[in-house]
Amino acid sequence: MLLDLAADRRVLFIGGKGGVGKTSVSSAVGLHQARAGRRVLVVSTDPAHNLGHLWGRSVGDEPVLLADDQGSGVLAGVEIDPSATVERHLKQVGATLRDFMPEHLHKQVDSHLELARQSPGTHESAILERIAEVVDLAERDYDLIIFDTAPSGHTARLLALPEIMSAWTEGLLNRRTKAERFGAAVRALDNDDDPASSRGANRDRRIRQVLTQRRTAFERLRSLITDASACSFVIVATAERVPVLESAELFHELDRLGVEVGGVVVNHLSPEDQGAFLASRRRREETHLATLEKLLPRVPVLTLPMLPGDLVGEEAVAGLSDHLR
Repeated sequence: MLLDLAADRRVLFIGGKGGVGKTSVSSAVGLHQARAGRRVLVVSTDPAHNLGHLWGRSVGDEPVLLADDQGSGVLAGVEIDPSATVERHLKQVGATLRDFMPEHLHKQVDSHLELARQSPGTHESAILERIAEVVDLAERDYDLIIFDTAPSGHTARLLALPEIMSAWTEGLLNRRTKAERFGAAVRALDNDDDPASSRGANRDRRIRQVLTQRRTAFERLRSLITDASACSFVIVATAERVPVLESAELFHELDRLGVEVGGVVVNHLSPEDQGAFLASRRRREETHLATLEKLLPRVPVLTLPMLPGDLVGEEAVAGLSDHLR
């Protein structure tokens, strides 16, 4: 199921409750696809990044090579830096606002941005724009992009944002249109050829250009994540009560947003033949698995075993990828 999805899609989102192994599964899928000859980029959007820890190397906000099969296949990784992303986002917004505002209002712009830094939605908006930017850049250099996402609730809100932000930007554009028409009518009535009026018209055009570019980026991202032929979401869980219930909630939220859920991966399943304690645990896990299948009857489920040792480095990731087949 999972490898078929990866082979047929350009983008995979892998998400679920915190601590269930999303980064491990993302890396295992990415390594398998790289060894199959594809160029793969794994992008961590979770502020509590584990990608670098798993691969035993420093991973930052720009692509870093994780594995190379010495052929055409390559696996690279990115950890989106939330703080740097917000700062870059606010810097761009500030430069745009200062360009549009009279110089005596620049201090007010700075004050507004300082308040915006801590306001609800700023972080999500900045991360969303970074995701759109990564998709645009990566689609030219990679065959597959895998997003290793933040815990369920954050991810659901993030995937809802393209539609919200596109509608909000459309509203701003409509208001700009009305303002431009009113301004043009006033200038025509006054027969105003004042250079200041021309500067105002140029400013209006720049505002419209910025808003249009932003709307286009959000619409393109929204179109991608709701295109089942190009993008799919895989939910990772463990066979425990809370992760199972949270996975069902996440499925229904994604379904409401029009995002295809290609399957559920149940990770860390206990062995049945390694003593009474683990056998007893496995029986409880089977009960939770049955609940999951009852809650999501039409969703394919892949189970992965609990593996010994720490999952660190390419050899360990390759060992996990063998269980994806």
